[in-house]
This record gives sequence, structure tokens and C-alpha cells, in this order.
Amino acid sequence: MKPLRPCRHPGCSALTREGYCDRHKPKPAARRASAEYHAWYSLPVWTDDLRPTQLLLEPWCRECAKRGIRTRATVVDHVEPHCGDWARFIERANLQSLCKRCHDRKTALEQAGKRRKRTSR
Repeated sequence: MKPLRPCRHPGCSALTREGYCDRHKPKPAARRASAEYHAWYSLPVWTDDLRPTQLLLEPWCRECAKRGIRTRATVVDHVEPHCGDWARFIERANLQSLCKRCHDRKTALEQAGKRRKRTSR
């Protein structure tokens, strides 16, 4: 058994065998909402049909092309996030080809927007 030690929370002198006492124990991280449907990207409809077909039809990054730059697309992105909506997930008109850099930028902006909406409520 571990010896009792003071809680790691500043100013708390409660003794515990864990890092923090029950009062100051960090809450478990909330599970991402997208985790439930993230497995869809492993389904054959995505890996064998939608993704490769999109990259064949549009081999260059759409965002780079808007700036006059020709960059090979490596990621297939949903123009409008599907948020667990199967019909939107498989809708070909909702797909675009992007390079990893543009995709990461777009995703970061979308996530920041969601965080702002949650905190402004």
C-alpha cells in the first residue's frame, strides 16, 4: 500500500494515497462527441469508395487552388461537418479534397468556433 501524502492541490492538507484528495481529484476528460462516429472513417464505404473516388476526381487541394497554388490533396474533407448525420457523411457533394495543412487549419477553426459557442451560452 502507498503511504499517505498531502493532496497535490495548493493549500490542501488532506492526506491521500492518490495524487489528489476526493475533493480536488480532476474530473475525467469529456469524451469527444465525434468519437461515436469516428469509426465511420474505417468503413468500406469510406475507405474503398468515397475517399479514393474524391481524390481521383479532385487530386489538387481546393483551398490552395483558390490562392493560385497547386498542391496535391491528401485528405478528403466534409465541406459542412456531418456531426454524426449518416446522410451528410456519405453525400458526395459535401466532400472536398484538401492538403493536410489546409484541412488542419479548417478543422482548428471549426473547433474554435464550437468552443466559442459553448462558452458564450
